[in-house]
Amino acid sequence: MLRSAPILAILALQALCALYLMSDILASVLGISYQPPAWQYVEYLQIGASLGLIAGLVLGARLLSLTIRQRRLAEDKLRRASTALMELVQQRFDEWTLSPAERDVALFAIKGMSVAEIAVLRGTSEGTIKAQTAAVYRKAGVANRHQLLSLFIEDLFDPALTGGGAHAPADPAPARPAGPNAASPDTAADRR
Repeated sequence: MLRSAPILAILALQALCALYLMSDILASVLGISYQPPAWQYVEYLQIGASLGLIAGLVLGARLLSLTIRQRRLAEDKLRRASTALMELVQQRFDEWTLSPAERDVALFAIKGMSVAEIAVLRGTSEGTIKAQTAAVYRKAGVANRHQLLSLFIEDLFDPALTGGGAHAPADPAPARPAGPNAASPDTAADRR
């Protein structure tokens, strides 16, 4: 609130300046007759109005400069994040040993395109795209495009979560419950 106090004060001063400068016109339009102040007060009011307008001009220039600088910083951060994401995507694709066609399909899937859209872009059938996306999901160890995308998002936010960023494919076999009635693989093999 303390940072916005000077801005609010300058805006209030500008509103008063505008009201003062428009007072003669407003009085004429509204049909209000009034006794004008002494010329000394008029000069003080004009000096105050001029200072208010100058302060508003300085404030506007300052805010415009800050906005431009913040936009440039945001664009730079976005450019770096985009570059980091593409590097991460390429690194994962290399780790998963995706074929060039699978890389294209995976990238389009990450971008949120449907199977039909990818098929049109690649000039192939939807069945081929479905097979390629299934291969990508299997190699990445995920079940769907949302999980695939989440791998990259997790790495961008905190690479330490994944032990340096490397994702091991998920174990496709479900874990067996442990307990007194659960048979171990060796015991099951012995019974055959």
